[in-house]
This record gives sequence, C-alpha cells and structure tokens, in this order.
Amino acid sequence: MIIAAALGGIALIALVCIAIYALVWWPRSRNEQEAKIATLNAQNTEVAAIVSATSASAAETEMAAAFTATPTLTPLPPTATVTPSPTPVVAVEITSPQAPTLGSEMATATALHSTLQANATLYAATLTAKPLQPTAIPNTGFADDVGLPAMLGLAVLLVVVIFLARRLRSA
Repeated sequence: MIIAAALGGIALIALVCIAIYALVWWPRSRNEQEAKIATLNAQNTEVAAIVSATSASAAETEMAAAFTATPTLTPLPPTATVTPSPTPVVAVEITSPQAPTLGSEMATATALHSTLQANATLYAATLTAKPLQPTAIPNTGFADDVGLPAMLGLAVLLVVVIFLARRLRSA
C-alpha cells in the first residue's frame, strides 16, 4: 500500500509539473520567440529597404552621369592679377588622419553585399567541386552516448525489478 501511494504521489507531482509547464512556461517562451522573430523581420525589412535605396540611388547617379552633357571650354577675358602679400606658412604635423566612418545602415548594407559576394563565390566553388563521397555513420543516439555495457546493465536491472515485483505480489 505504501509503495502504491508513493508511486501515485510521484505520478500526481509529475502531472502537476506538466500542467505548470504547459500553462506557464511554454506560452512565455513561445511569446519570447515570436518577439525575437518579429524583431529580426523588422531588422531584415529595414536592411532590405536600405539596400534597395542604395542601389536605386547608385543607378540614378549612373544614369545622371550618362545623360549630362560634356562641358565645353569657354575662354574668359583676361583680368588684372593681384600680387599676393607674403604670408607666413605654419606647418602642422598630422599624427593620425581621421578615417571616415560609415553609419550603421551603410555598414549593414556593406556587410550584406560582402556576404552575398562570398555566398556566390562559395556556390560557384561547390558547383565545380568533386562529388560527395560516402562517409561514416554519425555517432548520435542513446547507445552511442551511454554505450552497450550500460544498456545491458539497465536491461538486467529491469528484469530484476520485474522479478522483485512478482515476488512482492505473491507474498
């Protein structure tokens, strides 16, 4: 009777834990996952808009440069030149030139462009690569983690439990 009560208590505790997980933790983790997905989608949309705007402005610049007329040289009438006054020149050494910094949007677009180029190169390399050779079977699963001796030991232990349960019933 005591063993049955203990097993019933364990089953009841397990059911309560499953109910708590299903009603509290699972919806919370699902909401967090949906929020992460929404954030990633918003970021991807923003990057796509920046990339398309950048490529559109580059295309407009190229078209404008193609359609502008070539400048012609028109001679100007001669003017009187003024002799400059002697001005002292001060030489200042520049220790570190300031590199221009890109905004976060431009850096993201540049990284996206580099990634797309790398993927295209990788794809082209895989097209010319050798066909895949068969490999060994992967080491996954319970038997690979625990091992055959442990599984045999568990089987013997379960057989012992069966015999003990039958012995307790007949007593």
